[in-house]
Amino acid sequence: MGFKSLDAQDFVVSADSVQSTAWSTDVPTLTQFFTSSVQAGGSSGNYYLSVYQSDPETDSNAAVQFDIAYGHCLGYGSTYYNQLYPNLSPSSTIYGQYRTMILEDENSKFIYGGGNNSHTLDDFYVLSIERSRYKEKLFPSTFNLRLNGPLGTIQLTNDSRSTQTSTFIGSTRVYQVISGSNGTPYNSSGYVPGSGSFGLFFPEIGTILLNPDALSAATSYFTNRNYPISNQLNTDNMFESIEDGALFTLNAEETITSDYVFIRARNSEFNYSTNPSFISGSTGELVYSEFINNPQVYLTTVGMYNDANELVAVAKLSKPLLKDFTKEALVRVKLDF
Repeated sequence: MGFKSLDAQDFVVSADSVQSTAWSTDVPTLTQFFTSSVQAGGSSGNYYLSVYQSDPETDSNAAVQFDIAYGHCLGYGSTYYNQLYPNLSPSSTIYGQYRTMILEDENSKFIYGGGNNSHTLDDFYVLSIERSRYKEKLFPSTFNLRLNGPLGTIQLTNDSRSTQTSTFIGSTRVYQVISGSNGTPYNSSGYVPGSGSFGLFFPEIGTILLNPDALSAATSYFTNRNYPISNQLNTDNMFESIEDGALFTLNAEETITSDYVFIRARNSEFNYSTNPSFISGSTGELVYSEFINNPQVYLTTVGMYNDANELVAVAKLSKPLLKDFTKEALVRVKLDF
């Protein structure tokens, strides 16, 4: 065993972006969608509807891919918790949850679009991607969602390819949801005149808010803002629109940071071993005298120690590496984190 101190030039840091599908099917596009009568009939069904890649009642491998919810700041489109206290319902709870998380202001409302074509609404649909489906964030330009309404279908994406600078709401990065494909609008902006964009896409928190007015203007999709009505009416309608559209494409993105450490064994270094097969433990002499001037050892392991001489990492070579006075070795150790 030998030791060697490392210098600053022996370390190189690299960051790589890695993509993977956001769905448990291991393909980027979902074309079939299912719900669970157990979840929908339970208490959580009043707030959101979970969507699976296969039928959870017949497939034990069915897993939640995303949730659908409807939020209204005045509690409409839902049933009040208590008729004596209006405006408090599951839809108001959903709205308040996302307003606090994203807008970071209890008095603000979501604005869709920008400039002369911005639109402020009291409500939204939310598609919340299951957290276990992605590690760090969603990859914006892979988002494609087809919705079916009375006037036909519309395909939604976001403006990630046509936007030059990142936009934030509070501390959360956001893109506008537009009509288009793979991050590019079909027309100049992908907005609906008078209704703004089709929604907001938040890659870091796996959330997509959809603008009911824009959906209605483009496809005559109807949002029921009456009260009291069934808590599940609007979420069921959105699920049917997604199911009929039969296309939801989305990938996840993760930045892998790698620390490369270069271990250099020069010709005069690491040529002897303390292994009992090499040196006698009782006398401290070489077992074979011919190793005195011509040692033959094999490098198999690199151990990395901190300043307190504590072992913090171990790297194994794929195969033993012969080392003597006529050879030098360069071992690259990659640490991912």
